[in-house]
Amino acid sequence: MSSVALGFIPEPLTVPVGNILPSKRLSAGVPISRKFRQIKSSIEEVGMIEPLSVTAADITSGQHVLLDGHLRLAALLDLQFETATCLVATDDESYTFNNRVNRLSTIQEHHMIRRAVERGVSPERLAKALAVDVSQILKRMALLDGICAEAAELLKDRQFSPELVRALRKMKTTRQVECVELMTAANSLTVAYAEALLVATPASQLIDGKKPKKLTGVGPEQMAKMEREMSNLQGQYKLVEQTYGQDVLNLVLAKGYLARLLDNASVQQYLRSQHSDLFVEIQTIVDTIALDQPAFEGSA
Repeated sequence: MSSVALGFIPEPLTVPVGNILPSKRLSAGVPISRKFRQIKSSIEEVGMIEPLSVTAADITSGQHVLLDGHLRLAALLDLQFETATCLVATDDESYTFNNRVNRLSTIQEHHMIRRAVERGVSPERLAKALAVDVSQILKRMALLDGICAEAAELLKDRQFSPELVRALRKMKTTRQVECVELMTAANSLTVAYAEALLVATPASQLIDGKKPKKLTGVGPEQMAKMEREMSNLQGQYKLVEQTYGQDVLNLVLAKGYLARLLDNASVQQYLRSQHSDLFVEIQTIVDTIALDQPAFEGSA
């Protein structure tokens, strides 16, 4: 089995800032941009988290060419740092690691903030480093308080507002999982949807056993109807979830059979002339390209 070559040397290298040559020139407005000020503030408060990406040192000059991290390098220079932590690429390709990494999920961000605080970084210092209000840091720290492990697992790769969990905390464990499944299936992890699910939750499935405040303009009869419809929707979702795999398999087999059927010129001619409507429907099935899609799209 052939091994995969690494794109960079695993061990970071400490390099004098003066020995790092930028590969592009930053625009004149960068030093006053919000992003630059945020990066500079972060480095000043908690240090540089993500190393720079550089080429191997030139044999003659000993200098490295910067491949990724031009804003970070500019911030280091502005803060008069003498050295920088770098990852040395194994080739000269201009490669941006950030383009290969998805944005942190909300729960991953929660864990990073918790770890930073546990290591002695105060919430106030983190808030200053990230240029946000300290209340936002505290909300992210307490993100999973009152959230069951099963619901957290369903949400672990998703991005959502920390305000969403306020509604989930008022529900019992089984209801939390049901609502998260509904939201992820609909690819709608919004605060409004979570609050609507909360309102449609029976009192028996709530932590304090009391119904939440009514939505504006929604009467008792409409609330009861919403509860019934939500219950039916949950049942239908479970049913579809159970049979989806077998249904897709049957459809794939049927599609393959129909495709081979239409490959027969005589059959195709007969269907065109005698059953044109049926031929159109069969052709539509054969032409479909969505059978290999996931059951429920949920990319964020």
